[in-house]
Amino acid sequence: MAHRYYSTLSLTVLTALEVFDASARHLSLELAASELNVTSGEISRQIKVIEDELAVPLFVRLGTDVVLTNAGKELYTELASIFSMASNVVTTIKRGGRSRTSQSPPPMCARRSG
Repeated sequence: MAHRYYSTLSLTVLTALEVFDASARHLSLELAASELNVTSGEISRQIKVIEDELAVPLFVRLGTDVVLTNAGKELYTELASIFSMASNVVTTIKRGGRSRTSQSPPPMCARRSG
């Protein structure tokens, strides 16, 4: 099933974006690995997924340290904002409220039985 509005983001890329967010937040692949309970090698593989998808580097690697490229800074800024908004909405819903920022989503397509 293809997502009409999010067709450019595969599940693999969405997972890699979570890894990128942790790596960019810490500016450390090792700290991201520790936070996500995976190996540093897995962090590197996930970052490569995004870099291959975008065809641009997101980090400059300096030994065990990393520095965001301009593209990495741009992506991190947007992801941090999106993840923060999503977290706020989830918290509000859990508390029984309705988010002030919620808007009507695009209509859901009915599944065809085949």
